[in-house]
Amino acid sequence: MKTTKGIIDRFEESMVVVEIEGQTYDLPRAIFQADVQVGQVIHISTEVDQAETEAREKGATDLMDDLFE
Repeated sequence: MKTTKGIIDRFEESMVVVEIEGQTYDLPRAIFQADVQVGQVIHISTEVDQAETEAREKGATDLMDDLFE
């Protein structure tokens, strides 16, 4: 799992603008806690779901096989 720090920069409608290493990113507000505030430091974690990735790849391969048979 990879984790990085960001700072809540501002809110724009249904988005939260987060600054990470000098760049800003618009992320859906729904993924944040309801009480998040401008200026707060947050930790963002990402993790690859290998099982779901493989299932999606298999589904795509099966669909292509069906289309090109």
